[in-house]
Amino acid sequence: MKLTKLLAAGVFTVVLGALSAPAPAQASEAGPTPPSVNWSFSGPFGKFDPQQLQRGFKVYREVCAACHSLKYVAFRNLAEPGGPLFTEGQVKALAAEYKVQDGPNDAGEMFERPGRPADHWPSPFPNDNAAAAANGGKAPPDLSLMAKARTYERGFPTFVFDMFTQFAEQGPDYIHALLTGYVEKPKDFNLPAGGTYNKYFPGHVIAMPKPINDGQVDYKGPDGKPQAPETVDQYAKDVSAFLMWTAEPKMEARKALGFRAIIFLVLLAGLTYFAKKRIWKKLPDPV
Repeated sequence: MKLTKLLAAGVFTVVLGALSAPAPAQASEAGPTPPSVNWSFSGPFGKFDPQQLQRGFKVYREVCAACHSLKYVAFRNLAEPGGPLFTEGQVKALAAEYKVQDGPNDAGEMFERPGRPADHWPSPFPNDNAAAAANGGKAPPDLSLMAKARTYERGFPTFVFDMFTQFAEQGPDYIHALLTGYVEKPKDFNLPAGGTYNKYFPGHVIAMPKPINDGQVDYKGPDGKPQAPETVDQYAKDVSAFLMWTAEPKMEARKALGFRAIIFLVLLAGLTYFAKKRIWKKLPDPV
């Protein structure tokens, strides 16, 4: 009884604190909250859609890869379970299209060779200084973990439900909103030189111009028809899902392991309870 009262008091304290806490400063600076997208990988049983990951990879390769690196992703990862599920032959052919620096050779010199599946995705720039010099003084960030690095406040009571639904899609929601947030600036907004207005970027001024437009990436399949809408909204969804996979490539395996662990713990709790009842059933109840 005392334990129940303590738990109730603790929950009441947490709820009261959440209700009385001021809104985070970041939320007011960031502007509108990114809209939630219905992702296939959301929830404790969600999985990646391999077709969407393949389309997202195509968007990254044809648009994002010109400026942004993907240094934690190897070519071979594209063929691993739980990912885009490219074939080994496709991965080998893809890797061979790129030149990778290797060495030193017997003469002590570095050299270039065709890429191999074990190689990591090549950076568009030789180093950070070169990247910064080509982009107005600031190097574009690596996108490997971007879907986990970016988040936003969801507020009360949403975050309470998030604990039960295992919501972890703030990153892809934010990336999707950012890519679709290039709109006309308000008339009274002071936009500095070299900046671009974005509805969802913190402060609304982003150095990256609008990167993609409708019809820019070809989604045509073997039949010559688009396999998905060739719109900015669809491009943003697909590349956001792909970046979620690059940030957590073992997500499906983690969820499967967690589900098996929960089943084991439930069975163990049941066995422990019945063992306790059998061992202690002959003893009188405490007064």
